[in-house]
Amino acid sequence: MNLTQQKNHVFNTIPENFFNYLASNSNQRLYSRCLRLIYEQYEREISYRIPRNQIRDALAVYLLENHVSLETDEETGSMKNHTELASSILRKFCAKNVGWLEEENDDATYEKQIMITEQGLLLAEFLIQLEKPEKEEYSGYIFNIYNTFQNAELWQENPYVNGVKNIHMNAKALSKSLKKLSTFIRKIIERMVKEGSLESLTENLLEYFDGSFIREYSRLIKQQNIHVYRNYIRAKLDDLRSDQELLDRLVLECMAEEELEKEEAREYVLDMIVSTRKFLVEDYDRIMKDIKHKINVYLQVAIGRARFLRNRETDEKGNVEQTVKYIVEEMNELGWEDEVPEALRTLFIFETHSFIDTASLRYPRKQQAIRQATVSEIEDMTEEDQEKARRALEKEAYNPFSKDKMKEYLRLCMGNRTVIQAEELPMDCKKDMLAALSAVAYGDENGFDIIPQEGYLGANEMLLRRFQIVRREENEY
Repeated sequence: MNLTQQKNHVFNTIPENFFNYLASNSNQRLYSRCLRLIYEQYEREISYRIPRNQIRDALAVYLLENHVSLETDEETGSMKNHTELASSILRKFCAKNVGWLEEENDDATYEKQIMITEQGLLLAEFLIQLEKPEKEEYSGYIFNIYNTFQNAELWQENPYVNGVKNIHMNAKALSKSLKKLSTFIRKIIERMVKEGSLESLTENLLEYFDGSFIREYSRLIKQQNIHVYRNYIRAKLDDLRSDQELLDRLVLECMAEEELEKEEAREYVLDMIVSTRKFLVEDYDRIMKDIKHKINVYLQVAIGRARFLRNRETDEKGNVEQTVKYIVEEMNELGWEDEVPEALRTLFIFETHSFIDTASLRYPRKQQAIRQATVSEIEDMTEEDQEKARRALEKEAYNPFSKDKMKEYLRLCMGNRTVIQAEELPMDCKKDMLAALSAVAYGDENGFDIIPQEGYLGANEMLLRRFQIVRREENEY
């Protein structure tokens, strides 16, 4: 470890007793709650500086309402009241070797003020986050990146701080949040299964498999056309790398902001752009697929386990088995096993595995017996009836979008050309749309290459990926 790392070590920047009041002792819960209460007092003010009397009174009210036991004054031997106890807690937090708070006098009023330190502020926020973590809105990160690129004129003056760095931070925050969800999804599902009833789980099974019980995740996957935003962002990131003039400005601003040399700054900026693009193009899909898989697996296992436990506890056979097992254990302890007649010993032999309850068995279906023979008279059809039946069958079997019809459809649309774009195909009505899609589906079999293109095409209130149809030579298929 070099000198710079030693100097910036966490225990060189905080007082020596910073964590002492959170150590394992009888008052750690009290002190952590008091620090949180003090933090809440600052939330209502315009700065982290409040008169000492205000914080002391808030602490005294909390101690009184929660019936906190009072301490004995070492000098007088009398019991401290709640106000004195609150003052004692403030003095402990303001001690230099603790460093959660600082006490100072106001220059104008000479009134004592309590100011929370930077380390104390971070500690209070950390404790609150541990107790009740804030839910993150995943889709918000994608929209922030998209809106930043959409309003490029707003960050042209400071392209590094307000542009690239802001975009990278949002992508990094989304990556971090989705990784946490992927890692701890099992605990979330187990907690959900424990709190909810088995009936509510099975009734809403499909919604749970879609992740609807994790609302922020559900909003991300159900957001319409989220892939459109990602493709747009990817294209803009590629433009950033290819725009040499803008890249030079980013490097210069990064040098001043991060205090780096020119080559280090260039590498730093390019790494931010490349890592952001890699996450949005590659890692995002892999993480989302992994989360979806884990939701399905863990939820199925959790529901199956809940069902098994419920059946085992309420099934009559299970109760009888537990009772007889208890009798056998008592017989072994009292030595009665040898006195049991040989003919009865098989009654007390048990396997270690659990039984299968009747709800998990499937009984073979009985075939219904023919109770009475039925005879149908055969009627001869007239030629007119036969013709009507034939036309009805032909109409039912008619497929306007068959393979051969779609081949002829493309030949009519293309004429003598060998290439046609998606925009050139008729898509004015639903029938035209189905014809175009069927032609693409049968394209390879009919001797056409379907080549996807960049961008999307809007037609009949639908968004289709642009494509190109190329006719292959006759000898190729």
